[in-house]
Amino acid sequence: MTEDTRTRPVRLPRDERRTQLLAAATEVFVANGYHAAAMDEIAEAASVSKPVLYQHFPSKRELYIALLDLQLVELTERMLAALASTDDNRERVQATISAYFEFISKEDQAHRLIFENDLVNDPEVAAKIEAFNATYANAIAGTITRNTTLSEGESTLLGRALAGMSQVSARYWLESGGEIEREVAEEVIYRLAWRGISNFPMQSTAEES
Repeated sequence: MTEDTRTRPVRLPRDERRTQLLAAATEVFVANGYHAAAMDEIAEAASVSKPVLYQHFPSKRELYIALLDLQLVELTERMLAALASTDDNRERVQATISAYFEFISKEDQAHRLIFENDLVNDPEVAAKIEAFNATYANAIAGTITRNTTLSEGESTLLGRALAGMSQVSARYWLESGGEIEREVAEEVIYRLAWRGISNFPMQSTAEES
């Protein structure tokens, strides 16, 4: 008698299985939040048994942390790539704001794992998010320091302000239901940021005077 293989789970390489589980977990965590999400539901969404899920992620918290790390790495890479994409400061400001809006508007809404998570008071989670904020803001600050006469402290403050403005405005745009076209929203925030930061004396201007 031949065994019916249609009911047996498909065996995947470990990396592929992990990717599948993370995708399923993203859906469940985004929809329900951390506390309301259940490992049973995540296993069902991934079409695997709970033992298979636990082989890869021994606990719900470890699974959530893995997702958070994944999204923070992606967002960090996006932002740093945008900053490094051009030597033209006007275009650089526009590129970074656009990169933030693009990440926020991803269909899987994975940004909620970072900015709307239920573990905001968890020390490890808070430290990871702060590490991202510091990396992004410091990268902006470094560019400002190299291009203006501002001190390192002033540049760091501006870096934090610009990073925060990008995040808050992009999230508001999304939550408002997209009443404004994304390109228009990006342009509005870019113009605000550029008109503010371009008023600071540039290094070349200061050296010539």
